[in-house]
Order: sequence, then structure tokens, then C-alpha cells
Amino acid sequence: MAASPGRRRIWLTRSKLRLADQAPHPERGRRKLYGRRKGPKLSARQAGLRRTLLNELAYRPGNDPLAQFPNSVREVWLEVGFGAGEHLIWQAAQHPQVGMIGAESYEMGVAKLLTKLEESNLNTVRIYEGDGLEIIEALPDASLGRFFLLFPDPWPKTRHHKRRFLQTEMLDSLARVLKPGAELRFATDDKSYLPYALERLCAHPAFHWLAEGPLDWKNRPADWPPTRYETKAIKGPPTFLRFARR
Repeated sequence: MAASPGRRRIWLTRSKLRLADQAPHPERGRRKLYGRRKGPKLSARQAGLRRTLLNELAYRPGNDPLAQFPNSVREVWLEVGFGAGEHLIWQAAQHPQVGMIGAESYEMGVAKLLTKLEESNLNTVRIYEGDGLEIIEALPDASLGRFFLLFPDPWPKTRHHKRRFLQTEMLDSLARVLKPGAELRFATDDKSYLPYALERLCAHPAFHWLAEGPLDWKNRPADWPPTRYETKAIKGPPTFLRFARR
């Protein structure tokens, strides 16, 4: 017996909904590499700095990296996920001829770095409030002297491992933008992320592990300052990995 017009309409509506669920979404094809963007409400000072200082110090992917820094800058380094910016600020202060690019998607982290920069006389830091992958994709070949990924979100659930930053395709991209001899520095306190990262880094032909013994990854290098995360939220013994671009 043929279905009634009412039942046919219901069936067609359900079919359209199923097709809509299967239709590609412009954001679904892009791998999400960050967690939340919003956090506690910003103070009036922090909100003001985001309106003013952030615009002055914003890094703009696609433009010449060196041209976005003072003429005294001779090299560019990149830190993805700088947290509150302690490590970024320290490196900038210790290396005045290096332009530091910091990428952070968390609004409060950007606000805290802006506060530190307002209180300092540093003019060699540029900020990108967003996904660090967008910077890497737009960088010219062999344009970075160093890359930092310190205590990134481990995405511990197996189904979320695809969101981890250190994937083989990401290492391909980093190999393209790092100069020969440039360092890739990675730190984690997550016991599952460490072997995951080591497996991919050691297997990649463009990178060489600089460690000569256990102390080289168990002890903090002298030019690797601790961050607020390490002192307040660390969950296990930290590991410090240094790889060089061949």
C-alpha cells in the first residue's frame, strides 16, 4: 500500500536532515589544534591593551617576518602556545637581535603577555592571537631560527590524538620553515604524549635528536626558563627535548 502524503513528507524531511549532517562543513576539514579561546573576564586594563597594544604588536601571517620587527632583528623564532608569556619574554630579553613571534589562541594568555610587554621596554615580540598553524603555513622556506612547543595540550583521549600538534605532516611543515641547524624544542609532562612525540620526531628524516644521554632530556637546559604552568599545574616529571633541523 502506498504511503500517505503526510508520511512521505516526514520521510523526505528526515532524509534531508541526514544529508545535511553528511554535508561538508568548512571548519570540519581543518584539524583543531587548540582548546578553549575564552576564559575569565578581562580586567579593564587588559581589555584596553587588547584594543591598543595588541594592534601595534600583532603579527600578520603572509608578510615578510623580518620586516615586522625593528631593523636590529637578524633572526626570527616562533613559540606556539605561549601560555602567559613568561618563556617568550625571557627569550626576547636574552636575545635582543631575535624577533620573537608568539601564537596563542587563549584570550587571557594574550592579555597577560600584553601586560608584561607594557611594563617592559621590549620591542622584539609580536603576537598572533590564533592558531599557530596559520603562521607556519604562511612562512617562507628556511625563515625560522628556532621553534618552541612547551607543554601543549596532550589531548589524552585516543580519539583526540589527531589534534596533537606534533603530527608527521606538521613536522613536514616545520622542516620547510626551519633553517638548517635550527632547533625544535618540545617539553611535556604527559606520559602518553612523550613517546608519541618521540616516535614521530625520531622517525622524521629532517630532524636529529641532540641528546647524548638521559640527563639531556631529564634536566632543564640553562637557557630554558620555567613557566607558571610548570610551577602550578605540572602533573609529572617534565621532559625537555631538543631536535635540530638537518
